[in-house]
Order: sequence, then C-alpha cells, then structure tokens
Amino acid sequence: MRTGVRLGVDVGSVRVGVARSDPRGALAVPLETVRFGRGDVDRIVELMAEYEAVEVVVGLPTSLSGREGPAAAAARRFARMLAGRLPAGTVRMYDERLTTVTAEAGLRAGGVHGQARRRVVDQAAATVLLQAALDAERSTGRPPGETVGEGT
Repeated sequence: MRTGVRLGVDVGSVRVGVARSDPRGALAVPLETVRFGRGDVDRIVELMAEYEAVEVVVGLPTSLSGREGPAAAAARRFARMLAGRLPAGTVRMYDERLTTVTAEAGLRAGGVHGQARRRVVDQAAATVLLQAALDAERSTGRPPGETVGEGT
C-alpha cells in the first residue's frame, strides 16, 4: 500500500466537503468545507500543497443502480479541472453511493443537529468517502476507483 496524505472531496451543488488522511493513508478525518464555485478548485490545490498530499479522491455520486446523473457529471467536471492543475495520476474518482446518508446518520447519532450538522455534513461525507477508498485499497492492494486525466 502506498503512503502519504490523501484528500477526499465530496462535491455538492453548494459546498465541497474535504477530508484528509493521516500520512500512512490509514485514517480519514474531516478537514474543511469549501463553497462550491469560484475558487473551489484553487482551494483544493492549496490544500494538496499545504498537506503535501499525494492524491485526491473525488466522490463519484451514482444511483443505487450504478447510473450516473447530473451530480456525477458535475463531479467528473470538477475532477477534470483538478487533474488539469495537479501532477498526472494524482486525481482519482471513487464511488460515493450513500456517503452523505451515512454521514448524516453518524452526525445525528452523535447529537449534531440543525445548523451545526449542515455546516459539517459535507466534511463528514468526504471523510466517509475517503475512509472507504483507503479501506478498499488496503483490502485489495490496488488504488481505488479510476484515475482522472484532463480528458476523462
């Protein structure tokens, strides 16, 4: 398994949740929420540099049947923009089915409600996504998801 900090990114229509891993690539933790739109890709690139991250995992939202809709198209566009600003092979997409649902349930169970939950749910979803990708890599020995290039 590769080592180094990884970032997880959950792209929403209003906010982009960001999580990071520890340097061993074993544990994901929430990092921050970025407003979707102008400057969002710039901020992810800054975080990659700040944490000396070796990879960013962008969530690919698909339906339970595996179909891709408008949210998946938006996530793919975001990932391509990131890939155009980062070294080749450092952006991956990973299936994020149910990450927001899982994050919401965890926050509710932890007693986080209302405005407080809305402020952190995107980070929590990014954390669930990144942890799933890290666990998949650990269990298979292969990088999770698909590598994104500018043309992907």
